[in-house]
Order: sequence, then structure tokens, then C-alpha cells
Amino acid sequence: MSHFAGNIADIGMGTISLSGTLPMKLRAVRDAGFSQIMLMARDLTGHAEGVAAAIEAVRASGLRVTGFQMLRDFEGLSGNLHDYKIDIAKSMLEMCAALGSRVLLVGSSTSIHATADRDILAKDLRKLAMLAVPLGIKVAYEGLSWGRHVNEFTHAWDVVCRADAPNLGLGFDSFHVFATKTLLEEIDTLDPEKIFLVQLADFMWQEIRSVEERITTARTFRVFPGEGVHSAQLAEVVTRLDRLGYQGDYSFEVFNDDYQQMPPATVAERAYRAALWLGEEVLKRSVPMPGQMRLRVQRAAG
Repeated sequence: MSHFAGNIADIGMGTISLSGTLPMKLRAVRDAGFSQIMLMARDLTGHAEGVAAAIEAVRASGLRVTGFQMLRDFEGLSGNLHDYKIDIAKSMLEMCAALGSRVLLVGSSTSIHATADRDILAKDLRKLAMLAVPLGIKVAYEGLSWGRHVNEFTHAWDVVCRADAPNLGLGFDSFHVFATKTLLEEIDTLDPEKIFLVQLADFMWQEIRSVEERITTARTFRVFPGEGVHSAQLAEVVTRLDRLGYQGDYSFEVFNDDYQQMPPATVAERAYRAALWLGEEVLKRSVPMPGQMRLRVQRAAG
């Protein structure tokens, strides 16, 4: 009999789920038992003591930065709009590099000014990836479920393949998959080496009937894995990715207005319970005590 082997990277959570200052968020995530955190640009720009102090606080926390988010409405523009977004992207890349983050997350464009031509979208993302190369950063392209022309991970994957850049890959978010009802079997068509980030979240109703409802739910009422009504599908997502050979990071991407009214430590503990559910119930892997949030398995023959 053979056992599943290997080891996968940590499960972490994002600051977006937490209220309070950046130091409070960092402390809550670390004390809950995680070893990594997903950061947003406003975590740095909104820090009372400035961006440099925010970066120092992240470094001092001992948490690894899963990724930096999010560059929006970048691809498919022309003229002055394109030049403007290139400047914005350069600034985002600089902050990403300063944090020591290896991944910049890019959401598919929602702009009415963006072209639907996927070859042009791919060309723009290839240019972004080239800007990221000297900084050692990977670009993870995510299909937002309200994206104008790219709104499923299958669409984003097509653009990534067209771009054919070594440091451009897919950002996968379970919320958007459930919102658009993309067939989970499509996961099996992906190259695990080109999935640069997987973000996990659930929500409390079976279906989302409009784009407006997608946006509202996504930004105000996601819940952690194991708390929503799509637990079976979420478990299938994770097991399919695992079976595919995905060895990268999982991060909880949970926007929730209720959580913003709770102490950060309480919310981080909820996230840790979700990580335990994934590790012990879904992936059948043992999780060490808090402080060493690593899900490890070993391949052996017996």
C-alpha cells in the first residue's frame, strides 16, 4: 500500500478579513497559528507611520507574505489609459518586492474601455510579467466573476497560455468558481506548475443570480471554508488541485462585513478552524500545533 507523499505549502489568510491596524492583524494571524499572510496595498499605504514602517512591521512579524493584491483593470487598454496603468503596475510591483512577496495578484479587467481580444490581453500581461522579472515576482492572473471579458478561471487560463511567459500564471479563487458555476472538472485541464496562487472562500446561499449580487457577496459576505453551503464543492476543489499536483499556497480570501465588527483574534481563530477542517477532514493530513501551520504528508510504500 502506498501513502500520499510530498509536502504542500502553508495555508494562510488575508488581512482583508480583519479589523484593526496592520500590527494588530499581523499579531492575530501569527497567534492563531498561521505562518503566512496575504497583504493588500492599503495595508501599506494606510499605515499610520507610512509605507516603510508597514514593511518593517511585516518583516518583524515573522510571517511570510503569500502574495500582494490587487492590480485591477490593467489589461486590454490603449493609449493614455494603458500608459497610466503601466505606471500603477510599476508602483505595485515595487511595493510587492519591498515586502519580499513573490506573487502579485492581478484581477481581470472590469473596464468598459478594455478590449475583448484575448491576444491583446495576453500581450499586456506578458509586458507586466516582463516588468516583474527583474524583481523576482510572479504574476497571478485571476478571472473575476464580474470581469468584463474574462470572468471564469478557464478564460484566464486561456489568456495565460496565449501570453506564454514563465512568470505569468493563474490565480484561482473558489468564490468566483462557485459564483459562475464553472465546471470543477475544468481544474483537471490546468498545469499545476502554472497555478501561482489559490484563494479559498465560501458563501451562504446556493446561487448568485446577477453580477450585482456577485459583487456585493464577494465584497461583504464571504465566509471561511467549512462555514458556507458549498463545503462539498470546496472540498472537491482542494482535492482536485491536490491530485493534479498543485504544491503552492492556499490563502483564505474572505471579505465579510460581520467579521470587521469582531476582534481580529476571534476572526483569525475562525480561519484557523477552517484550516484544520481542510487539513484533517478534506486532505486527511495532520496539522501541527499553532505556530507551525504546515500541512505535511509523506510518500512511502508499505
